[in-house]
Amino acid sequence: MAGQAQGEPTERRLSNTRPRDALGRPLPWGAQGEQMVPEREFISSADAVTEAIDYLQRGLPFHAHEVLEQRWRCAPEDEREWWRVLAQAAAGVTQAARGNEVGAQRLQLRARASLADLAPPDIPAGLTARIRLLSGLLFD
Repeated sequence: MAGQAQGEPTERRLSNTRPRDALGRPLPWGAQGEQMVPEREFISSADAVTEAIDYLQRGLPFHAHEVLEQRWRCAPEDEREWWRVLAQAAAGVTQAARGNEVGAQRLQLRARASLADLAPPDIPAGLTARIRLLSGLLFD
């Protein structure tokens, strides 16, 4: 197949099957990559927050971004923008971890400004403290 990367299988590959490093950067086909976030159609708010916190505390911001993006995609319409902004903030943390300070600052500033304009969604009472912890990990 013309333009195919060396080592890439001849069948067409989905981008999410490409091996990646711990910060989500693509590796060459056939390389040993890190385990990524499982793909799923639905993740609850509570599970998304818990997983994102865990990934951030383990130094895996790209994984946290992926989890928050999954929640954004399946969240009720009135929550989607809020989850999108959290995913954007996690992308900023990922850029900082990759050494891209300019990109990180831009994403973080945009996320902060967007969050300031949004009312938080209706959150179950037991989730409030974990949301605060997540916000601290994303913005501090």
